[in-house]
Amino acid sequence: MFEFLIVTGTLFFAFACRSFAHPALRKFGAVAVLAASFLAGYFIGGESLVWGFAAVAVWFLLPWLDLLTRIRALRLPLDKKLRSRFPPSADIFPHLRPFTHEVETAGFKHVRDCGWEWDGMDQFVRFFYEEGSMSQATINLNRQHHLAVAYLSLSSRTKDGKVLTTSNYPFGAPMKPNPDQVLNQARTARTFYDLIAAHRDFLIRRGVKDRDIEPADPEELEGLAEREMRDQVNHNLDRGLIKLSGDGTFRYSWRGLLYLWFQSVKDMVRLS
Repeated sequence: MFEFLIVTGTLFFAFACRSFAHPALRKFGAVAVLAASFLAGYFIGGESLVWGFAAVAVWFLLPWLDLLTRIRALRLPLDKKLRSRFPPSADIFPHLRPFTHEVETAGFKHVRDCGWEWDGMDQFVRFFYEEGSMSQATINLNRQHHLAVAYLSLSSRTKDGKVLTTSNYPFGAPMKPNPDQVLNQARTARTFYDLIAAHRDFLIRRGVKDRDIEPADPEELEGLAEREMRDQVNHNLDRGLIKLSGDGTFRYSWRGLLYLWFQSVKDMVRLS
């Protein structure tokens, strides 16, 4: 009974910490959940440290359930073909209108709405371009079954072939960017103006000046995005994270699944 009370008390303490909005308290709550798991395994295993650490390890092995079932069976096209499409309804993407207002207020011109669908996955992209900064902005919605992620991105292309992108995408990248694609994840950017400031600082850190930026034809943004996605696929094929699966598709290799697992663990720690 004493052991049960200790584990239960630790869990209540963890949930109390998690109820606060302060990130430090929430992370402390996550540590308390791990402590409760350790104590449960420790007592169940007859005060065994091995059982305690095994109970903690279960949390970090949970992503493998999805990786070994859904992700391992997934087949994705080598070439993503974006097609013009109508935007999602307000019920599906309620933030589209306020996001669009922010981007257009910042001086960007709406170019086109595009999308891509494959095997239950649905991606919507709204392209913008700003002549003064020669920058591309996108509003993105990625949906898969009942899960949806919306985010903003801002890209600058340099004359030496680099693509520098700042994004507030909240999770780790599902594939490694190739050497010419440099990603700056500004996850704390809440507005498009925050993203602009983060992108400007990013370009300064990289030593990129206005004269280094290559202007783009707004009508070609869709084709540029398709080529850049294919370059990323080729890079991951070369690195062995994915492999060809026939009929113009690829799938994740065991090395790629391990990479996704590391990304998932990092997201778990960061978002806890």
